Amino acid sequence: MARSRTVLAGAGLTAAALLLAACGAGGDAGSDAAGGAVRLTYVSYGGSGQDAQIKAFQEPYAAAHPDVTFVNSSPADIAQVKAQVTSGVVQWDVVSVAPAAATQHCGTLFEKLSFPDLKADDFVAKAIGECYVGNFGNASPFAYNADKYPDPAKAPQTIEDFFDTAKFPGKRGVITNLQNGILEYPLLADGVAPDKLYPLDVDRALKKWDTVRKDTIFAPNVGALQQAASSGQVDMFLLSDSRLIALLNEKKNIKIVWDTTVVSVNALAVPLGTKNKETAQDFLQSLVQPEPVAKITEMLGTVPVNLKAKPNLTDNGKLVEVYGPVNTGETVVQDVDWYAQNWDAVTTKLTNWLVG
Repeated sequence: MARSRTVLAGAGLTAAALLLAACGAGGDAGSDAAGGAVRLTYVSYGGSGQDAQIKAFQEPYAAAHPDVTFVNSSPADIAQVKAQVTSGVVQWDVVSVAPAAATQHCGTLFEKLSFPDLKADDFVAKAIGECYVGNFGNASPFAYNADKYPDPAKAPQTIEDFFDTAKFPGKRGVITNLQNGILEYPLLADGVAPDKLYPLDVDRALKKWDTVRKDTIFAPNVGALQQAASSGQVDMFLLSDSRLIALLNEKKNIKIVWDTTVVSVNALAVPLGTKNKETAQDFLQSLVQPEPVAKITEMLGTVPVNLKAKPNLTDNGKLVEVYGPVNTGETVVQDVDWYAQNWDAVTTKLTNWLVG
């Protein structure tokens, strides 16, 4: 069963409803069409990242809308969305998704959305799409365990070092999610210039991974890699800023290598056929306002998608601020349009390589 939590507004859920939610049930407890109480099933990637989304996005909305209840599950999975839409039994209402995947399946797996009150000039590029909204920008810097490499002069300093097991022996870690740079980083390490990455040479990227495959943990999600880094199972890793700040908050001795860093937009979409589209759409519009955007940035150290947001970062937040003074290297923003045209093919090729 998916891991589930509940945020309540108004009357409490019954024990039976909680049990149903834990098994993945969604909008049938209440709907826009029926009126009255509405329960939104919110599916993300779990862990500290989803906890922050509950506090920054859901709790303020629930306080302002006493008839709305949130049920939280994880992990988000586009295959599950497809199964629900195909069967005509849509249980999820708001789902974390790559903007490219939402764009590719706009109108077939995800609802087309309308946000007349949002102005494009207030947001970073590609933050608002026809079938998604970006809830934050996500950087995946290269970091290492400073207990393993205590001398800064002899520690990794470039992305090339991540792939150099002779000079830097140890276990590597990377997330298999396309949004976390699994294809960009090997190409950068192989000499491709940041402004020449797209269209991605996927075969070349995987060939580069072959050189360190036996020394690398390919984690299925950010939580798994965060745990591996926290427990010392990996010595260097490509991990999202939201999980790096969690490690820093735990006082783990990690250092970030600001060479070239891959940044993507993390997004939320509404599965096609949900009974709660109007409420989900209103909720999505609320969470990209300056205040919730600033709050999620403060909690996770992520990149704010609303340019009017004014986050007050902690000291650890400043250490992972990809567009802050700490970043002395370059930044590559993923090409949403290229991924939207190639998402399924690239996903299949990567998956086949991982299991091959």
